[in-house]
Amino acid sequence: MMDNQFWEDYANNADSNYNEEFAKFISNLAVSLKCTSVLEVGCNAGNDLKLFPEQIEVHGVDSNENIINKAKERLPSFNFKIGSVTELPYEETSIDLIFTHGFFNYLEDESVSKGIEELFRVSKKYIVNCEMLGEDNIIDEKTNRKGRNMYQKWLEYEVRIISNVEMHEDFEPEQPRFVLVKKI
Repeated sequence: MMDNQFWEDYANNADSNYNEEFAKFISNLAVSLKCTSVLEVGCNAGNDLKLFPEQIEVHGVDSNENIINKAKERLPSFNFKIGSVTELPYEETSIDLIFTHGFFNYLEDESVSKGIEELFRVSKKYIVNCEMLGEDNIIDEKTNRKGRNMYQKWLEYEVRIISNVEMHEDFEPEQPRFVLVKKI
């Protein structure tokens, strides 16, 4: 498990963690899928949400109260909540598109299944996971980051896999796996 200091430092350096190409990509994806609401789970300071157009209802959830306060200051027209992926503070089928970006890679193994259940419960249409690929194995000893095979995990749910590809390095330099599923 990551210590709180790691996440406080990450939050304090939110601007340096901004990836404009990914923010454009995820915003354009939501628009092309005709989504009217989005939720980023593990939203940090809202970097990935910055470029969403105002006609889309934007939500972000993170367990770090300090970072949620920072997100609210930076993006006051968006809806940010303190919460856990294992108990998302949203109604069933209430959000068109839910996404994560490197979030499941830092989750403890025992929280992954419950987190996926919650994404499925809250999603109305689509779920996107952009995570480093692996089989629940440590891929970074320093941060305890683990690889996750989100495609494999979604096979247990009533979804259609729309995409399961490596992200292009122009959008995400580490080239995590991009998995897009549609609820059926």
